[in-house]
Amino acid sequence: MSDLEFKPFVPAESNLREFTFRAVLLGLLMAIVLGAANAYLGLKAGMTVSATFPAAVVAMAVLRVFRGSILEENLSRTTASVGEALAAGAIFTLPAFVISGVWENLNYWDCTLIMAVGGVLGVLFVILLRRPLVEEAGLPFPESKACAELVKAGQHGAGGAKYVFGAMGLAAFFEFFKNPNGVRVITEHVTGFFPFKSSRMDLFDGGAASASTTYGGGMLVQSPGASPALVGVGYIIGLKLSSWAFAGGVLGWLVFIPLAMFFNTNLESYHTAGQSWQSIATSVWLTQVRPFAVGAMLVAAFYTLAKMRKPLVDGIGKAFRDFRLSQSGEYRPNRLEQDLNFKWVSISVVLLVIPITLLYWYFSGSLFSAIVAAVVMTVAGFLFSAVAGYLVGLIGGSNNPISGLTLSTLLVAALLMVWLGTTGVHGIAAVLGVAGVVCCTAGVAGDMLQDLKVGHILGGTPWRMELAEILGVLVAALVLTGPLWLLHNYTPGGIGGANLPAPQAGLMALMAKGIVGGEMAWPLVIMGGFFALGLILLGGGSPMLVAVGMYLPLYTTFAMFVGGLIKQTVEWRNRRRSEAGKTAAENNGLLLASGFVAGESLTAVLLAVFVFLKVNFTKSPVFSWTTDAISRPNAGWYDSLVSNFAWAMPWLGLIIFASIAWLLITIPQRKAAEADSATAN
Repeated sequence: MSDLEFKPFVPAESNLREFTFRAVLLGLLMAIVLGAANAYLGLKAGMTVSATFPAAVVAMAVLRVFRGSILEENLSRTTASVGEALAAGAIFTLPAFVISGVWENLNYWDCTLIMAVGGVLGVLFVILLRRPLVEEAGLPFPESKACAELVKAGQHGAGGAKYVFGAMGLAAFFEFFKNPNGVRVITEHVTGFFPFKSSRMDLFDGGAASASTTYGGGMLVQSPGASPALVGVGYIIGLKLSSWAFAGGVLGWLVFIPLAMFFNTNLESYHTAGQSWQSIATSVWLTQVRPFAVGAMLVAAFYTLAKMRKPLVDGIGKAFRDFRLSQSGEYRPNRLEQDLNFKWVSISVVLLVIPITLLYWYFSGSLFSAIVAAVVMTVAGFLFSAVAGYLVGLIGGSNNPISGLTLSTLLVAALLMVWLGTTGVHGIAAVLGVAGVVCCTAGVAGDMLQDLKVGHILGGTPWRMELAEILGVLVAALVLTGPLWLLHNYTPGGIGGANLPAPQAGLMALMAKGIVGGEMAWPLVIMGGFFALGLILLGGGSPMLVAVGMYLPLYTTFAMFVGGLIKQTVEWRNRRRSEAGKTAAENNGLLLASGFVAGESLTAVLLAVFVFLKVNFTKSPVFSWTTDAISRPNAGWYDSLVSNFAWAMPWLGLIIFASIAWLLITIPQRKAAEADSATAN
């Protein structure tokens, strides 16, 4: 059912300023900043959050000073949010080149080309999908409608900006004192190993075959991470989704690791040889539990596609039917129905496939394999753009499972490369190249459809928004490799290490190497697939989130679960309020949580820049401390401070949790009460 009868906030006949230099410039600047912030968040937590809300608030606050129109604010927000979407596609795939060993470091021009082509293709594919998805009344578009209401309410004042910037400042302050590149006096999380008592069991009762075996092992436990960004993510996605991710963490860390250690009696010899039980348990998680999670993710990804088959076919069919009607001249679209010219869109798609084919040729060393890879990339990119857009319409951009869609593409591409005989490093590079483009395409497509829905409600012009997104993609693609390179080279352990685990990129690397290079631990992958099948048969929930939870460090999903609990507390305390009160609590809570995410993420990137510039806060006249006396010798009195007060550093993290919880509960509560009072009067 179409909602063509819907009356937008700004009528089609209006001539308000929209595509202006100031709106585009502000949007491009925010695209860079929000893209860098989400790059860090995705590498750390394995997921990103929609930039729609913070971008909308900042656009309102800045453009209000210059008397900007609501359509300028909408276009600036649209341009900005693409940075987050492109960052998601980039961090889920590009680091896999390094993790897999294909690259020694991130290659600027290769990364830029993959992001630019994938992002622009995402925008172009969306032009076909806008009408059937954006104007489809059956899709709720929860985040789009919430953002549109926020923008409309902001026409009476952009007060929400103070909550975004205030939360950013507090998160930045905390990050400075817990980041290894800052002045670390706060321990973000604590890891401990609890050994089991020895157990003796007989495998057979009596007889010559009877054997008595001693089992031991233990449990590896982590505290929730004292991270405003992780807690903010949990608040944004809510208790239900954060619970499923945490459930995966509980299964992976508190069930599967102990099981693997209990039954592997040979691990005792490693401990006797000098390995700590904590390092042994961590190795079990990396080498056994993670491949198990890979299998679960694969089955969950195909299950998602299977559920979407009918909407996918219907959506594509509607797109082509609507296009034929417009081209035949049966109706003349008004301002609110005008897309970029389809002829130029088609030419642009073909032109974009040519350079990416050449890149695949460079990766694979085979022209035929490169052509096959380009065909797979184009078809999968369009199909998954439709799937991503449909899912965004159902559950919002923050929950767009583009990594699961990309996994499916990677599997197909990897099997094709093996079939074509392109193996080894060349085959892995080609497979990751396909996955990188498709991931950027699906991420940008989902974000663009969410932005177009906001514009549809507010009265924005589609073709102007589409053009702004293309500009945002190109600028973000040119810049985003820089933050990724800095984070990889100036964060202890780099991408794939303990501080930046990059779960999706690690998964992509493992899949590509396993299939193309013949290194896949297939028994574990198969068992993980059957585990996901069991979750599917149980019904409800998200098998994909459970699998991701097993793949992530426990402290990340634990912290997100805490954020979900805080969100549930806010909703419970406001359950009897009016709809206006509930909406006020929801919007202000999202602004605070978005600020926490942006503040920590941007500070982490900024601190990496300082390390690159050889600025060491621990050796300054004020901060003559260090977080690592080995890598930063002559540290001054910080060593003495740590040796005397190291016991207090983990407890300081409680201050972070208390501060975040108090703000996320009291401010939405107060704004809800104010909204109720205004409604009553």
